[in-house]
Amino acid sequence: QVQLVESGGGLVQAGGSLRLSCAASGRTFSNSAMGWFRQAPGKEREFVATISWIDRATFYADSVKGRFTISRDNARNTVYLQMNSLKPEDTAVYYCAARLQRTASMNRDEYTYWGQGTQVTVSS
Repeated sequence: QVQLVESGGGLVQAGGSLRLSCAASGRTFSNSAMGWFRQAPGKEREFVATISWIDRATFYADSVKGRFTISRDNARNTVYLQMNSLKPEDTAVYYCAARLQRTASMNRDEYTYWGQGTQVTVSS
């Protein structure tokens, strides 16, 4: 069992930055690829970024590529999402997720554990 707790969301103006954190506890954090997803009102939950366990390979949705950076600190059992140049369309609840494989995945169905989400609101 893995518990995931996100933090760092909030209200920011367009062009601003936020850093989300996801602290993992319970089952070992190691050997788990991690991902960030988001869900805007009336829309499905969509992939944002993922990072593997093995070589920290990263993959991003086209909509955030070049603006967001995912990273992980295995010693702290924490994964981060640095979000720069935020746009109003980035407004959503952001979820951290863990999968039971080492390799990164953009498929939300391949993630077993999910956090409760943190709200990010970008004003124009």
